[in-house]
Amino acid sequence: MTKPPQDPALFTFFNEIGILSQLSSNAFERVMPHGLTVSQFSVLNHLARLGDGKSPSHLATAFQVTRGAMTNTLAKLEASGFVAVRPDESDGRGKQVFLMKTGAKARSEALEVLSPLLQDLLKAFPEKDFRAAIPFLAKLREHMDAARD
Repeated sequence: MTKPPQDPALFTFFNEIGILSQLSSNAFERVMPHGLTVSQFSVLNHLARLGDGKSPSHLATAFQVTRGAMTNTLAKLEASGFVAVRPDESDGRGKQVFLMKTGAKARSEALEVLSPLLQDLLKAFPEKDFRAAIPFLAKLREHMDAARD
């Protein structure tokens, strides 16, 4: 059995990330338009940034959630008219997810209402501190992403 490290820096680091995730998710959901959850906004944001036409399975893998959880999220987004889930024309068994104009508009509205929250952070902390953290966080994400099953 491996002994836990004496220095809990790694545990403390991920604990802080977890707490930040919870705090930011709660703050975001309080102001999200259309009753969007963070997971729903994240799907809209993903499709807007990286392009649509992705399969639900691809999205589930990208977000590290079960296919059932992604199906549920997509069903709610589709019921709101924000995405369309259509049969994959190149593979009749699969489906593809498309961002609708209303979904792109909902994403834009969400970004607008999030702006004051982000501006408050910039009043409390200099932007250079956020910029300085990005390379390490990106490197850590890339390493952990490459190591996942």
